[in-house]
Parts: sequence; C-alpha cells; structure tokens
Amino acid sequence: MSGVMLPGPLFAVTIEKASRWKTAGALIALGHGVIEFPLMFLIFFVLSQFTIPDSIQSTIGFVGGALMIYMGVQAFRNRNKEEKASTSAKRDSLLAGIWTTAANAGFILWWLTIGTALILNAQLFGLLGFSVFAGVHWLCDFAWYTIIALVIFKSRRFWTKQVHQGISMFCVAVFVGFGAYFVGSSFWTALSLLT
Repeated sequence: MSGVMLPGPLFAVTIEKASRWKTAGALIALGHGVIEFPLMFLIFFVLSQFTIPDSIQSTIGFVGGALMIYMGVQAFRNRNKEEKASTSAKRDSLLAGIWTTAANAGFILWWLTIGTALILNAQLFGLLGFSVFAGVHWLCDFAWYTIIALVIFKSRRFWTKQVHQGISMFCVAVFVGFGAYFVGSSFWTALSLLT
C-alpha cells in the first residue's frame, strides 16, 4: 500500500513530529491524503489509459529526489528549533504530510506503476468500487501513522535532548538518502535512454 509499512520519508517525518504532538500522525496522514486522493482519481480517470514513458518517470524521480534532499538540508538547519505553539505544531504536521508526500518520488512512481495496476483492477467494479478501494487504502495509512505517532508521543518522557537530536539526524539521513537514490536512479535512467 504505497509503502505504508516501510520506513520511508513519511514515516521519518511522523517520528519527528510525534515527539512534540500526539495527533501529528493523524495530521500527517490527512496531509498525505491531500496529495494521494487527487492522484489516485487522476490515474483512475486519465493516466490508467496510457503507458508512462521512461523519460517522464526519470524526470519525476529527479525532481522529487532533489526536493527530498532540500527538505533534508532544511531539517538539518532547523534541528535545534523548538515548536513555538500547538497551532504551529498542528499546521506543521499537516504541511509535512503534504510536502513529504509530494516530494517523495518513490510514492509518485509507485502510483504511476504498481498503483496504476491496482487501480485498473478496481476499475472493473466501476467508480464505486474504486472509491471503496481508495478509501480503505487511505484509512490503512491513517490508522498506521496515528498509532505510530501516539506510541512515540506517549514514550516521549524517555527522550533526552540527545535522543531527539539522534531522531532528527535519522530523519535528515532518510530524506537525503532517499533523495540521492532517486536522483541517481533518474540520472542512470536518463543515460540509458540516450544510449
């Protein structure tokens, strides 16, 4: 389910935000849905009718990877900043869900490839069947990130400043690592298309 159980960028940002706000996971999942629902319906109505060229996949990977590296650098620069207020924490968690999803090249490519195949299967049951598929898919994401965030928030009293710094650096490494991977993969794909 688009990597819901894998430790990717969205999982990393959930860990980071949940240490400060117990509803961070739910808000991140809502932000994730802001990107995911339109993308699923777009694929359902349009993109599932076409084959996605390698050049477009490569471009998506490069741009998404570059954005993820940028987000990692920004997270590193802001690692010592504290949340000013709960309103800011709520807004930041929602925006983190949106931007992390939008910048995750793996998420986009997954929906344009494997996800498209799933949507084609759901298409057999019409718009209603697809809508049920989309809703159940997102509810799984919502439950997963909400539970993870609650567990982290409840255990935050055991988190020292050093632990928090370690988590922040882990998140930075995940963003930069995934970003570098997608940029590198896109570069090699582009080279193969030229030869």
